[in-house]
Amino acid sequence: MAALKTVRGWNPGQVIPLTRPSVILGRHPDCDIVLDLGPVSRQHARVLQIGQQYYIEDLHSRNGTFVNDERLEGRRRLAENDQIRICDIVFSFHHEAPVAGRTGETEASDSVVVVDDAALGRSSTVVSKLEVLSSSTGAHVRVGAEVKLRALVDIGRHLARAVRLDEVLPMILDNLFTIFIQADRGFVLLKDKNTGRLVPKAVKSRRPDDSDEIRISRTILNDVVQRKEAILSADAASDSRFRLSDSIVDFQIHSMMCAPLLDSQQEVLGLIQIHTLDQKRRFNEDDLELLVSVAGQAALAVENAQLHEQRLQEELTQRELRLAHTVQQGLLPATPPQLPGYEMSDFYEPARELGGDYFDYIPLSNDRLALALGDVSGKGIAAALLMARLSAEVRYALASHPSPAEAMAHLNRTFCQGRWEGRFVTLVVAVLDPARHEFCIVNAGHLSPLVCRNSGTVESIPREASGLPLGIEEDSRYPEYLLSLQPGEILTLHTDGIPDAVNPQGEFYGLDRLEQFLRQVARRGQTPGLSRFDLARQVLQDVRNFIGEQSPMDDMCLTSIRRVG
Repeated sequence: MAALKTVRGWNPGQVIPLTRPSVILGRHPDCDIVLDLGPVSRQHARVLQIGQQYYIEDLHSRNGTFVNDERLEGRRRLAENDQIRICDIVFSFHHEAPVAGRTGETEASDSVVVVDDAALGRSSTVVSKLEVLSSSTGAHVRVGAEVKLRALVDIGRHLARAVRLDEVLPMILDNLFTIFIQADRGFVLLKDKNTGRLVPKAVKSRRPDDSDEIRISRTILNDVVQRKEAILSADAASDSRFRLSDSIVDFQIHSMMCAPLLDSQQEVLGLIQIHTLDQKRRFNEDDLELLVSVAGQAALAVENAQLHEQRLQEELTQRELRLAHTVQQGLLPATPPQLPGYEMSDFYEPARELGGDYFDYIPLSNDRLALALGDVSGKGIAAALLMARLSAEVRYALASHPSPAEAMAHLNRTFCQGRWEGRFVTLVVAVLDPARHEFCIVNAGHLSPLVCRNSGTVESIPREASGLPLGIEEDSRYPEYLLSLQPGEILTLHTDGIPDAVNPQGEFYGLDRLEQFLRQVARRGQTPGLSRFDLARQVLQDVRNFIGEQSPMDDMCLTSIRRVG
């Protein structure tokens, strides 16, 4: 059976059998091979079996698919050992599934096992230690200074050109194997920012046929990290920590050096370890000093590469957020609908690039019109995705159920199905029957709608006419509240970002201030100079005047409808 083998990326050496005639690779969870990486397209590429041959084609991805470093155009037949690159992930193609693991001098973080041996109470055969603090500039070169200095300069020049970790780490090991010709194996471990544990990131073996699993002592690693000292073990084969394989003959490590990688703040980024199997060519203290010097340059390169990758990821995130913002805005009404006898006004302003507030105008049967406004718990991408789903669900529920109350109950059951990560939604729907000038209002835990009467008063829909937010209790019921508007009267729906807006003095805009502003508008009618009903924008401007230069803490959304005839 044909297969893809991971060369670079997650789990190097992993073999993925091609069990179907068509295998799609991409970021979407429904893909056959999921590549959970931002630059990868949702459906990036496809491997096809036609007869006895296999082909690959790009599915109009954003960043392209490459075969043997050539950008793929159209469909291409795959040959044995063809290299398929999708962004930073590389696979090799094989007509027969190969044995998973490392081949030759490749990176293979899964070929290193960190052994927790502290409980054994055994000591390491350490014959020399060297403090690394303040020595990361490469000044610790005493023996053979001319030759070693030239080697360090070459290493520094090579590392200075590398800006990606997947370039830096193999380059570090390549240079060490050039300097230490007795080295048989080496690896680089970096500290995981979330867990603080040392994770193998790059491995090198001088022998192409070396397939032994490398086992290393966590006690030794912790000692190097905590003391920030490099260590030299003159005869690791006699150290009981390394007697972990079935045959010590096949696993003889006769000498080992380990040095920490310290960043510009003298904090540990990770460490480098190399060892030799040749008992006649052991490392000495001069080698340890040179390793410390190399580790200083390597740490700087690693730190720069991490900062570079962080910057690239931030830029990618910002681009994706801007795109998502554009998509989200496209889900909201561009302009209020035209309805004889009524005028509408709205605004939506997210606190971040993406928001969790929602509003919509939904045409229904018998010339009815539904105004919907809601607020998804939380902020950011997750809330925005849920808002997009809410938009589709609300339209479906109102169109498929005879009454707003039944539609709201359907929405609540949908959000109680446990696939929304414990989030809930507050939502209010007002369905207008223009023939009767009557609204049927259903409220699921949202702020009460406000009614501006011709008398200059502002009424709040009773809280008793509201049910629980969507997603709390599956059997919740939602009462219907009937409301009539006279010519000139206004119904307003809003989210809590308006009353919760805060000025520099720490004062809230508040519901009282909002109701007072609505009363002033109701008394004076349409603002002079405005060609259309624009209450929403007037409210937004009043909130902005109140908070000054403060950034809004929450999304703000408001929609109003006024009867004019």
